[in-house]
Amino acid sequence: MTDLHDLAARIRYVLVRTSHPGNIGSAARAIRTMGFARMELVAPHRFPDPEANALAAGADEVLASAGLHAGLVDGLAGSSLALGLSARRRGVNLPELSPREAARQALAAATRGEQVALVFGNERTGLENEELARCHAMVRIPSVDDFSSLNLAQAVQVMAYELRMALLGDEPPAPPPEHDEPPADAAQMEQFYRHLAQTLDDIDFHKGREPTTIMLRLRKLFQRAQPDERELRVLHGILADAQRMAGLANGR
Repeated sequence: MTDLHDLAARIRYVLVRTSHPGNIGSAARAIRTMGFARMELVAPHRFPDPEANALAAGADEVLASAGLHAGLVDGLAGSSLALGLSARRRGVNLPELSPREAARQALAAATRGEQVALVFGNERTGLENEELARCHAMVRIPSVDDFSSLNLAQAVQVMAYELRMALLGDEPPAPPPEHDEPPADAAQMEQFYRHLAQTLDDIDFHKGREPTTIMLRLRKLFQRAQPDERELRVLHGILADAQRMAGLANGR
């Protein structure tokens, strides 16, 4: 049976474009107190920084092992479930979860052996739409309407607590999806989305229209389907054939 340490190791906290190094340190302390250790930092404004170590209050190993990435795709690499924290409803149409529901889904995925990412945005602007579009669902902490903004580290603490309670609870995880193989990870899905976008251009699907909306809808479709690697290979093959036929039609 998988122990708590192994399950916790499959859950990462991804901080995107963090402005204040102190919040990175406080977030490290927050996850360490709940038994987690993996932090990924995407384009932080300042890191490493003495302020981060000071506010980590002893969680220095979390900071020392934190991954540094230029973009979100790299921070999500290897994960097959990404949950984005947002205080506001954005233009991206995603399933919306409470922290408790998100913790249950994260635990279920970790129990199946999958890697899970909790994604937190910049302190002032949160996650941008294109960043949320790389997530499978949005998580909203139910704060009051007239003062809804939590400090970044506080939001991390809320999720870390809910995940800790889910790990310690007696409720059985959700049943696994009907997949012969694990779902493709974030990097593989991004490669597929690039191939899909290029194919749509090659067959002139958009006919001069702005492609952003249709690509967001297609992302949502395939995120809901969670194709595995074998299924992705089939989809890549279909796209490659469509590109080849488009080339023949255009005399290339």
